[in-house]
Amino acid sequence: MSKYNLISCFGILFFICFLALLSRQKRSISVRILFWGIGLQILFAFFLFCIPVGTKFFLFLNDFAMGVIDSSFQGSQFLFGRLAIAPGKEGSIGFILAFQALPSIIFFAALMELLYYIGVMEKIIALFARIFIKVMGISGAEALCASAQIFLGIESNLTVRPYLSKMTQSELLVVLTTGMATIASSVLGLYVIILSDSFPKVAAHLISASILLAPAAILASKLIIPETYKPLTLGTTVKIESQRAGNVIESIINGSMAGLKMVVGIGTLLIAFIGLISLIDVGLLFTGKLFSTVLGIRVDVTLHTILQYVFYPFTVAMGVPLVDAQTIARIIGERIIETEVKSYQDLALLIKEGKIVYERSIVIATYALCGFAHIPSLAIFVGGTASLVPERTKDISILGVWALIASNIACFITGAVAGIFYTSGGSHFLK
Repeated sequence: MSKYNLISCFGILFFICFLALLSRQKRSISVRILFWGIGLQILFAFFLFCIPVGTKFFLFLNDFAMGVIDSSFQGSQFLFGRLAIAPGKEGSIGFILAFQALPSIIFFAALMELLYYIGVMEKIIALFARIFIKVMGISGAEALCASAQIFLGIESNLTVRPYLSKMTQSELLVVLTTGMATIASSVLGLYVIILSDSFPKVAAHLISASILLAPAAILASKLIIPETYKPLTLGTTVKIESQRAGNVIESIINGSMAGLKMVVGIGTLLIAFIGLISLIDVGLLFTGKLFSTVLGIRVDVTLHTILQYVFYPFTVAMGVPLVDAQTIARIIGERIIETEVKSYQDLALLIKEGKIVYERSIVIATYALCGFAHIPSLAIFVGGTASLVPERTKDISILGVWALIASNIACFITGAVAGIFYTSGGSHFLK
């Protein structure tokens, strides 16, 4: 074990202490949730990184996921021709996000809806929910929603719609935090397409990150707002509430249309937020020049620079080597204002240009960025949840800011867990 592995260990303690300082009811923090929130991640990561069977299984999943993603290209290539051919393949004219990566969301959304229709996803979600109820002692409703968030997006809230109005604030924070800390399976392919050329085994890492993030998000939210009431569904398993498609074709159509809305939404957010951030940077640079002219003090500050310094301590705590810490801190800070899509794009570019020294930094960043923990998604999750229970809009609006903090720390905890088990000469799964 290297010094960086030890730093990752202490990093988890740092993140727990950080959350505890923010806690509304420090004396009500559940030791059981604290233990199993970290324990489930450690057990899963140990199976993944240290046990040969686990490593082989996830290598298989990586190859399987890449095969599925290759299938997703067929439809987009038929529609967009050479524009949709990924870099490195014959006929490609380079990477174009809109034509190569975003269309995969439509394919994966249709696939998930199909799997949901035939009952596969329902069984997997129910399994994770039972695990969370059994070991962490949380309510059935929040466990079900947290489990659904591993595979679905904002639509996961529909699975517990009848219970939302009667949820405690602690439960509602779990719903919001797990939504923002995890990723939907429909966008998994998007991230893989962005990173696979520079990080071949990224699919397996992203699958494991998505699973690890659920208990981390539950832990983070329960530390900030511990449960002080008795939830309606405490210790009981609840059934998934959803409107199932009438047949296979309808499920594919519904999934495709939902995927199309997501593509438009992601594209719109990227255009708007990247443009607005650029405008803010222009203003900051202009102010810096004004200081230079009037006071003779050179000040070159951008929003990215500010966020880089804000997230630098968290980056180091995850176990990122100091030589890469500023670079990784910059793209982690970038994620909170410009979405994880832009951050993954920049990570891929940095890898190609050889600007990240340690592979360890790449692995940790991949886990830490895997989530919707950013301001653009805050409006989506707060607005989407409030639309289901208008009477709880005030509570949900206030909890949204706490969910943004909790989801980011959950991502950092997951990055630290990956950092504990990463060794430069370790499993081929890490290469």
